[in-house]
Amino acid sequence: MYMGDYIVIERQVGPYEYRGCSVSTGTPFLAEIDRDKRHLFADQSWIRKHPSACPFLRPSGNRIVCTIHETSPVQCKAYRCAIIRIRSHDGKELGYVTGTLSLHSDDPTLMEDWRCIEPLLSAFPGNAEERITSVLIKKGYSCT
Repeated sequence: MYMGDYIVIERQVGPYEYRGCSVSTGTPFLAEIDRDKRHLFADQSWIRKHPSACPFLRPSGNRIVCTIHETSPVQCKAYRCAIIRIRSHDGKELGYVTGTLSLHSDDPTLMEDWRCIEPLLSAFPGNAEERITSVLIKKGYSCT
């Protein structure tokens, strides 16, 4: 969400094309708004309320989505917002794990189960996603 400190729109160069810059590296990029997200990008109200957010993010339902996913710059492609979504056996989303291996959840049972996983991450840093998924599935969760 705070990629707005690192990604800026320098100017519009076409109907849905923008010249941008990755501030941290000074690397320019050309971004085109994804066809299926143009209606989201057109609404500027959310981005005005969140000036530190990446200028290409927009709300879609209860999620925030990238509107230039197809043409996003390298630093964005390397950043992974949610690497695992965790659901109950009946499909209810209980939380998610970010690319920094942090759990985001309000579910007390999942939070308690996560405490068992955290020591594994520091003891065995390789294959973290597989390790997390394996433990959660054994505990009865569904992971995507």
